Amino acid sequence: MAKRSSWDKNPTKAFDAFIVSLDFAETAKRLPADGQFKTISKQSVEIYTYMFRNFCNWLAEQGKAFSEVDRADLKRFIDRADEHGRVINSKIAYRYLRLLDRCYQHLELDPNPAREAILATGQAEFLRDDPTRALSEDQLRRFFDALPSAPARVRQLTPFDGWKRRRDRAMQVVIALAGLRVAEAIGLLLAEVGQQTDIEGGIDITITPSEKHQTSHEHVTTLPREGAVELQAWLRERAAMGIPGDFVFPANTEGRKMIKKTVYMQVRATFERAGIDLSRAGGRTLRNTFAQRKLAEGATPDQLKDTLGLALERSAADYQFARVKPDPDE
Repeated sequence: MAKRSSWDKNPTKAFDAFIVSLDFAETAKRLPADGQFKTISKQSVEIYTYMFRNFCNWLAEQGKAFSEVDRADLKRFIDRADEHGRVINSKIAYRYLRLLDRCYQHLELDPNPAREAILATGQAEFLRDDPTRALSEDQLRRFFDALPSAPARVRQLTPFDGWKRRRDRAMQVVIALAGLRVAEAIGLLLAEVGQQTDIEGGIDITITPSEKHQTSHEHVTTLPREGAVELQAWLRERAAMGIPGDFVFPANTEGRKMIKKTVYMQVRATFERAGIDLSRAGGRTLRNTFAQRKLAEGATPDQLKDTLGLALERSAADYQFARVKPDPDE
């Protein structure tokens, strides 16, 4: 009872101690291969802490203590919706319930309300939403190796033969290494590309809503050195060609805006050359991979929200659960 009392009095404090302990590790579904439970990584601690605080904020609004929660309360929590749609998609809802299941297991609460909510919801409901897909490190390397490049010609028809392939190459690099949406890439303006490199050779890209999707939020993301080299080479060629207009990646020599379908087809072709599953071949998978790598490097959901230009911190935290799909022959 003393344990429950501490969780009811200050659940976040109790959780902070629990999440870094072996007690939490021992609530895992499976025994590790070596038979030894270990405390979880710092990155996982940050994500789980964010999720638990999100739940506690909602719990405070309901005026309920942590140990008083029942199955119906948890169903209301995961089924919430606002003007943006469902607050928690079905895949993430399961993650929340599983995390709470481990907390109530630790408290020896019987019946366990989170476990009851999981059983009442059923696997079909949790599998309703498509999982967020990301690339493994090997798949990402192969993607870069498969990027388009203009083939050498014995006889060039014009000084800029193959320029669209070099444009496509630079665009895909920017999407992958700066985490841009496709709409942000095709709407990227020359004035939004930084002129000065940072100490590591990267350049800032300032995304504004102008020429982008209407839901784009102004934000700044850094394109690392390897991406900056590709983009700057393309910008030099673009300038030498004398292409008018403000788009970094124009559709033609008249400077018109590209369409999403063209970018989708080009990215899909790169995935195919790289031997990566085509069912999730698109700019979104590249953005997911960028986000997951940032979290792995230590970015918090709030920092990632700003980097990606997201309106909601919860959307950034969800990238933690992106899953890599094995190659077709694996």
